[in-house]
Amino acid sequence: MLPWTSLALLVPYVVAAPASTECTGTISSLDDVTDAVKCTTINIESFTVTAGETFSLDLASGTTVNVKGDVTFGYKEWDGPLFELKGDSVTFNGNGYKFDGNGADYWDGQGTNGGTTKPHPMLKVEASGTISDVYVLNSPAQAWSIDNTGTIELTGITVDNSAGNSANSASGSDPAGHNTDGFDVSGSDVTITNSKVINQDDCLAINKGSNIVFSDNTCEDGHGISIGSISSDKTVSDVTISGNTVTNSQQGLRIKSDKSATGSSVKSVTYTNNKATGITKYGILITQSYPDSDGTPGTGTTFEEINFTGGATTVETTSDADMVVVDCGSGSCSGTWDWSDLTVSGGKDGTINNADISGFTQ
Repeated sequence: MLPWTSLALLVPYVVAAPASTECTGTISSLDDVTDAVKCTTINIESFTVTAGETFSLDLASGTTVNVKGDVTFGYKEWDGPLFELKGDSVTFNGNGYKFDGNGADYWDGQGTNGGTTKPHPMLKVEASGTISDVYVLNSPAQAWSIDNTGTIELTGITVDNSAGNSANSASGSDPAGHNTDGFDVSGSDVTITNSKVINQDDCLAINKGSNIVFSDNTCEDGHGISIGSISSDKTVSDVTISGNTVTNSQQGLRIKSDKSATGSSVKSVTYTNNKATGITKYGILITQSYPDSDGTPGTGTTFEEINFTGGATTVETTSDADMVVVDCGSGSCSGTWDWSDLTVSGGKDGTINNADISGFTQ
């Protein structure tokens, strides 16, 4: 019988292959995605995404993605999304390169309300981690949809739909771009900061979620910074909107719930150090009458702790705009709201109904 040491020499010595997640993958077409997502470092080169297909990244935990060239999406009328990001603790470095949605080929002044079928959202995020320096150009309709799986921060984002401000042959005299929301948020623990949106709809629209920060951003030409519209059985809480600049928009700051909504609430919203100028319809609009702005409010959504504190928020409207409108249903806006750090000017006094507001007069 051989000694055990000799037997050991007869057993093949197997060296484990390096884990595939330790490699670097490169994507220069959709054909590269399957292999690339096995790696924890991925480089995206410039390429055109096949029309009618989603550029989908389902990433291993801790993956870093580096964009190294512009990504253009081919034109096709379909539902979308154009791009989808999934994964935990992801680091996505856009490096300022463009994600071009070819929106002008879709725009007809109707957005997602009719006309051509427009893929939306352009970029769908179901991930946690950080996303930085992504330049979104000409989204067909809504740009970013955030339905994150854990804490996420978006910083240095640009949404440039400025071309949609002009009319085209399909839109008549209306702007060609429509429903081009910048950020639609339906998640919790979300921070969006140091970003810029030029569009024809909400710069930010929070549909549900908690612990949401929107800070030091610039919003131009759209419908301002919004919470809602809130539909049935949705809750929004602990929102901070601070240091933002809104210019040439229909609204400055807005909270809106569907008049038919039930079982919903908006609570603990703080506005600090925001500045809005060139507002054409409503400087501040708090309404439970949506889709009306100032109509017959419902009572199925409660608003509580809506405050302007911690630093001056100033809103300047055009002369024919309402500076402040609060349109609450009976008993559905509760508590005393502190608006001591809000100053409005330029337009008409609006109505404040069924809300107890301290520290502010129009």
